[in-house]
Amino acid sequence: MAAKFHLLLIMVIPFVSAMTPLDWTSDMWKLSEIFSRRSARWQHIASEKREANLAKIPPEWILEPHILEDGRARHSIAGDYIENLLDTKSQYVTNMDIPELVARMGSGTLTAVEVVTAFCKRAAYAHQLSNLLLEIRFREAIDRARELDDYFREHKQLVGPLHGIPLTLKDQFHIKGLDTSMGFIGWIGTFEGEKGTDKNRNIESELIREFNILGAVPIGKTTLMQSLWAPETNNNILGYAYNPYNRNLSTGGSSGGEGAMQALRGSAFGIGTDIGGSVSMPASFQGLFSIKPSAGRISFRDAANSGKGQEVMPTVVGIMAHSIDALRLVLKSLILLKPWLHDPYTLPIPWRSEKEYYPSKELGYMPAFGFLANDGVITPHPPISRAMEIVKEALQNKGHQLIYWDWPHNRESIEIHSLIARGDGCHDVYDAIQLSGEPFAPEIINLFPDGKPRAPLPLPEFQKVVRQMKDYRQRYHDYWTSTAERTGDRPVEALLSPVTPYAGVLPGKFYPSSYTSSINVLDYAAVVIPVTFADKEIDVVSPNFIPLSQDDKMNMKYYDPEKYQGAPAAVQLVGLRLDEERLLSLAQLVVEALNDYRSEFGKDK
Repeated sequence: MAAKFHLLLIMVIPFVSAMTPLDWTSDMWKLSEIFSRRSARWQHIASEKREANLAKIPPEWILEPHILEDGRARHSIAGDYIENLLDTKSQYVTNMDIPELVARMGSGTLTAVEVVTAFCKRAAYAHQLSNLLLEIRFREAIDRARELDDYFREHKQLVGPLHGIPLTLKDQFHIKGLDTSMGFIGWIGTFEGEKGTDKNRNIESELIREFNILGAVPIGKTTLMQSLWAPETNNNILGYAYNPYNRNLSTGGSSGGEGAMQALRGSAFGIGTDIGGSVSMPASFQGLFSIKPSAGRISFRDAANSGKGQEVMPTVVGIMAHSIDALRLVLKSLILLKPWLHDPYTLPIPWRSEKEYYPSKELGYMPAFGFLANDGVITPHPPISRAMEIVKEALQNKGHQLIYWDWPHNRESIEIHSLIARGDGCHDVYDAIQLSGEPFAPEIINLFPDGKPRAPLPLPEFQKVVRQMKDYRQRYHDYWTSTAERTGDRPVEALLSPVTPYAGVLPGKFYPSSYTSSINVLDYAAVVIPVTFADKEIDVVSPNFIPLSQDDKMNMKYYDPEKYQGAPAAVQLVGLRLDEERLLSLAQLVVEALNDYRSEFGKDK
């Protein structure tokens, strides 16, 4: 509120300074009318955008008002709820994972039109229930599916390894014919805020070009955090995004719209971006698998972003899906196209099959894992601690050694991350918001004290932070390598840790932790693995809990077993820089250990 009032004063001062005392009353009425028109303008643009999107949904897919009202009253709309709205064929198709869909289209038992139409219908339902799509291209997607079917009939083969697979993307990627607003009302109908340029709706991101070659079919672009700079998802176009599994909770952010779309299975896989956990957090909050690779494995060419000039700790593209096999197929397919031939910032590293392995006792080696239960900054909520224990027991039952991770400098990574990611003062975000006169989303008001951007970090100070980051990376690498002394053989292959301290987060109740910020500071790869769901009967705060700090005390105070009931709880597997192939293999090993553990011991207690 204070920030909005200050912004109002900034707008008022030029007018007030020219007034005489006799002019005050009449001129203030004029000012009031100007502000009302300005406010009405951004609201009108947002309303028009929502209506235009709704008009792109076929009439037969529009949900009845009583269904929408019922959905809003539900604790959860994922799983059975949304599936019961679908016809049998759409349920059947949309519950298949990518490898099976490709196999069935390859055998001719499913067509691309059937697959794309089913997912478009489910995405349309998901959007109406949760306001998830900033851009819709169902008609164009089905037209593309017809082309793919024609190609298959003529050539008796698929266009590529992702033939006919529908995907959605966070609204940072340019697709011809669509806006890219990135949650800014002032960007609607422009090219990243620029008016009168032929780039608008004509530029296509490199990633879209690659998916077209692979046969994948984009069906829409998902909502995100205004500015990207918050771990929740909210903007003035579609509003706050709530978790489909538990409507008390946030989707996370800033790729929260994509996380929710995947939770509702509105597409076969999703693309988000990550500079501080923006893929990993929404995946964990919505019970998804995801991979955040190191910088340079997936192209980010010709995509919109905040802080575009910051390349020391760059934003990376990540994938959300429903299995490790799906993540592997998508990542491998992209890398096989040699994206470095088109994007100089993509590293010329081919897919390295030799890094994929499935070790066993028979081979004489069982990989050891690091185990970080608590980063010393924020204690995980009970569902996350239980998820960590489940994975620990599952791996130990298979004979894996787990090494307690005793790294005492986690808080340092939070400070480094903040200074590098937002060291520019977020002036570009401020300018983008001013284009329409829309208000700051509440989640980012703290970035603009007194309604204005902070002064940028002076270059010598920025360089000092970069040196600190490089030193942090070296110290962390040395610590990782030193674990060979405890395993008695070689360093741990990967590190198990929470993704965040929360199984979802109550709106506005997020406390920073190092679980995700450190991954970007280190440029490590991370895979999220869903484990269980919050259970109010089991997941209660211990009476012996001793908080690490005042923030830790407040964080645990926010945990309410009733409010968190049914929220997904996940862990992440962290690998060294540019080691994605090995990390995915290790993640599959963890999943298999979890499956065996459940088979042997039953429920995740």
